[in-house]
Amino acid sequence: MTDSADSPSFRLAYVPGVTPAKWVRIWAERLPDTPLTLLQATPAEASEVLREGAADAAFVRLPVDRTVFSAIPLYTETTVVVVPRDHLITAAEEVTVADLADEVVLHPLDDVLGWERPPGEAAFERPATTEDAIELVAANIGVLVVPQSLARLHHRKDLTYRTVVDAPRSDIGLAWPEDATTELVEDFIGIVRGRTVNSTRGRAQQAPATERKGERRKPQSGSGAGKGTAASGRGRGGGAKGSGAKGGGAKGGGGRRGTGGGKPRRRS
Repeated sequence: MTDSADSPSFRLAYVPGVTPAKWVRIWAERLPDTPLTLLQATPAEASEVLREGAADAAFVRLPVDRTVFSAIPLYTETTVVVVPRDHLITAAEEVTVADLADEVVLHPLDDVLGWERPPGEAAFERPATTEDAIELVAANIGVLVVPQSLARLHHRKDLTYRTVVDAPRSDIGLAWPEDATTELVEDFIGIVRGRTVNSTRGRAQQAPATERKGERRKPQSGSGAGKGTAASGRGRGGGAKGSGAKGGGAKGGGGRRGTGGGKPRRRS
């Protein structure tokens, strides 16, 4: 594991559609002396950014290569179809893949849904990017099926979207190189998972002082027990003071050598 001292700042990559602002704010509150640097990467670039060491962790679209990266699934996005505001589809709140059968469905080269076969009719040419496909939707060339976050990212006033209930979905997760799980990575994992600032997970800490005190108060076996019985006078041949108080003879026997029990036996 790489020591966190080698990384004066924490570098976080994220793919389009992910909004890391909440986690970045919590980081700034908890680790104000460790700057967090953001780096945007396309879904295709995200793994290489981590592999090359340009980022310590990244919000990615799953799956990733689990032989190289560790990953925590975070959430699954709703899939929507982006259409012009006056499109017939807007009459419904939700649609199915079958409802798109007669539509020209754009399939950009950076598609993240992993269709086996996209629904509807194929466009004459695949757009290079999702952003390019949005422009084609606005020009009434076709419709576009994407995760909801990308529809919001490329929002236009002349376009809207509807949920596609049975379309493939995209999973978002936090990933990092398995052989580079630094303390700063552990700190960020704790933030993403909602751990409190006092959580001990991910960091080795000493036991609380109250626990240590409690351990010292535990009864001890062996020689310590002798002290307790001598003080109470219940010890068999215990200390001189204990036997002198109750075990002296008629003459108040019990010398300082702790032999108070001998004289009564000689007198009988």
